[in-house]
Amino acid sequence: MPNEQMIAVAAGTSDALVEVDRVSIQFPGSRGRGTVVAVEDVSVSIRRGEKFVLLGPSGCGKSTLLTAIGGFIPVSSGEIRVDGKAVTRPSMNRVLVFQDFGQLLPWRTVVNNVEWAIAKRWPKMGAKERAERACHYIERVGLGVQAQQYPNTLSGGQKQRCAIARAFAIQPEILLMDEPFGALDAINREKMQHELNRLWDAEDKRVTIAFVTHDVNEAVHLGHRVMVMSRGPGRLRALVDNPNVGSPPHDASALKLVDELRELLKDTP
Repeated sequence: MPNEQMIAVAAGTSDALVEVDRVSIQFPGSRGRGTVVAVEDVSVSIRRGEKFVLLGPSGCGKSTLLTAIGGFIPVSSGEIRVDGKAVTRPSMNRVLVFQDFGQLLPWRTVVNNVEWAIAKRWPKMGAKERAERACHYIERVGLGVQAQQYPNTLSGGQKQRCAIARAFAIQPEILLMDEPFGALDAINREKMQHELNRLWDAEDKRVTIAFVTHDVNEAVHLGHRVMVMSRGPGRLRALVDNPNVGSPPHDASALKLVDELRELLKDTP
């Protein structure tokens, strides 16, 4: 099990971008029978410029909490703040990338999908600058050859690369990623994890990423900190610092943390 120094519930910190303050989220039960508690009394801070992973079993509320951070669903109690301001609605400063391959506009090419998002973010940006910015991020994710292709001609991994390029191109304050690689095969999933780390490392101003997964290896490869959530109703079980971000899969320290997180999940109520 992780030692006491590795596990701590995050209090507010001076470099916090996102503050989740005693948040609970409930939904009406089926056929009007009571309520279902998806998230219960969670408090945690996400630091500016970090990759923060929400890890837990299916049904623990991690995707629900991520969606609430995006402003897509309301909280039942408590408050979520970004840069000190309460989240009440979606914003271009909080971009969501999810598992579904259908998140691209099918009638637009790869480059036009990215340009479309840039135009939404900066309506007054000139066409030349917009195109150059789109091409820059398309090249960064390795889709230069596919720039003029339509989504229906792309593989699942290529579609996710395009979605990630589009997200990075508009420089959000926080990038919300809901199991974005969950539908990929093992080889492409590993490639995309590496690409995300590489893209994040290369940015002059590193975007804050909140990443949902139920895969322990993925959590250790990507997250500077890993938040372990208990089985529903979702509560914060542990917050674990991870010095092994981007480590090779067989690194001894990374493997040790993988085992410790698995033990935590095994003991999750």
